[in-house]
Amino acid sequence: MGHKRSPIICILGHVDHGKTTILDAIRGTTVAKKEAGGITQMIGASYVPRSGIDSLAKDLAQKMKLQITIPGLLFIDTPGHEAFTNLRDRGGSLADLAVLVVDINQGFQPQTVESVKILKQYKTPFVIAANKIDSISGWKSVKTTSFMESLNQQPPHVQERFEEKIYGLMGKTSEYGFDTDRFDRVRDFTKQVAIVPMSAKTKEGLSELLVLIGGLSQRFLGERLEIDENGRGRGTIIEVKEEKGLGTTLDVIVYDGVMRKNDEIAYMTANGVKSARIRGLLEPNLGGKEKFTFLDEVAAAAGVKIYAPGLEDAIPGSPLEVVKDFESDSKDIEAQFKSVIFHRSGEDGVVLRADSLGSVEALLNLFKDADIPVKDAAVGNITRKDVMAASVGGEESRFLKVVLGFNVKILDEAWEESRGSNTHVIYSDIIYRLIDDYREWVKTEKDKMKKEAIENATWPGRIKVLDGYVFRVSKPAIFGVSVLAGRVRKGYRLMDKAGEVVGEIREIQREKEKVEEAGTGDQLAISCEGISIGKNVSEGDVLYTYMTLDEIRGWETRLAMLNEEEKALFEQIRRMLTISF
Repeated sequence: MGHKRSPIICILGHVDHGKTTILDAIRGTTVAKKEAGGITQMIGASYVPRSGIDSLAKDLAQKMKLQITIPGLLFIDTPGHEAFTNLRDRGGSLADLAVLVVDINQGFQPQTVESVKILKQYKTPFVIAANKIDSISGWKSVKTTSFMESLNQQPPHVQERFEEKIYGLMGKTSEYGFDTDRFDRVRDFTKQVAIVPMSAKTKEGLSELLVLIGGLSQRFLGERLEIDENGRGRGTIIEVKEEKGLGTTLDVIVYDGVMRKNDEIAYMTANGVKSARIRGLLEPNLGGKEKFTFLDEVAAAAGVKIYAPGLEDAIPGSPLEVVKDFESDSKDIEAQFKSVIFHRSGEDGVVLRADSLGSVEALLNLFKDADIPVKDAAVGNITRKDVMAASVGGEESRFLKVVLGFNVKILDEAWEESRGSNTHVIYSDIIYRLIDDYREWVKTEKDKMKKEAIENATWPGRIKVLDGYVFRVSKPAIFGVSVLAGRVRKGYRLMDKAGEVVGEIREIQREKEKVEEAGTGDQLAISCEGISIGKNVSEGDVLYTYMTLDEIRGWETRLAMLNEEEKALFEQIRRMLTISF
């Protein structure tokens, strides 16, 4: 029998732009109305029934000639990247539609950009909530949940200032390939993204936001909202959590069918698919003595806690479904869940560990965009084994000998192993910062290596003896040079184009000041033992820094430290010396 479920809505955006406040505003307003069917707090979600939407926005819906037919809206209380990359059984995202929250005054911030990229990648319909209109200079808040009512009561100069902010947002989103406009000016919602100005604090614009989400959901999701109300329940594990008196439980968003007490469920673990029998379905018991209320069944779309034996190994972010006969269905289930098995490339790369499959998927996409190879990515805490896996590889892959963790624990054994194996561990609880922290570490390491190399190894360098600037012909020869490429340093030996050593730099002077080294473009005077101007070196000659065979081999593993010009010079010097060696 056909049944229309509630759309699953994700709210995402930059920290402090008002994601939680918007949810709180919806909850507070519908609860304050004290009408039947107010918002219901679920596990990992908040449910606004149709009556709750009507209580806020019925008049507006009528003005917009829109009839809300969906049963309600399920807002999931999970980070944006989780909602889009926590997987359904066929690899789809958990969220049907998204609300991208942007502070109208601050505009796009790092997490806003990350959110837009995720939306674009998953081709998810979304609206932009341009939040905090009440903080626009001169804005006078009106006691209404309608943005249009409030806007009409603002002075002309404030309306003009407001429009400038909106056009700024439109311009920024266009940089990422989206055509946007204020919701009441959108002519084709299939081609344009609607911007809903609002204030979560004063609730202005809340009516338009709910009506628009509801209208777009039923218009564009269509068959995606059709479920068999007697069909087998399917869901996504949001969190694996210990509950006092119950043991390990699963927080699950059910997106299809029905789950009942005593149903057998299949779920993913690191060692493949397992099954368990549901002993209890629980929802929060707000205001009651008991923490949870036990249910006999739950239908999509809903958030619920599942209580069953043996759930300790379940993987957050992975799909879960009711099965009739696990033994006979296990092969089909394995194949069905195969798309979410962990990433192992078998090639050089960093090691990733995260709190859920959604986080793993999000990180893999972010690292791919950043051209950072990943050889092993999985859910779980960082262990000694992970550090050992990251430590494998030669000197050329030293910047990939890293374990990166998002929202996971780093076990003591892992720290000990990292110190012993010189393998770095980087942790963050903000997903986009992980790449920034990794890049910062790489930069620091390269700077450190560069400093060591400058001090301890001969850098590739090419200089020209300047005509008319010979101050002493020998013992030591003192003459002017121009550094054509690379660098030279006190103590470096110099050779001619035949690879023959002609002398050693004793001192370097720039404008009568002694310096330790000089780089590309510098013109200065050097004194050299062994050189005799007019005999083994002439004015206008080009000289090169001399390297031992060990130094050449050392540079072969550290070429990333050189710029393109220096790499080409190193290759030239290597060819010259290979012939002479």
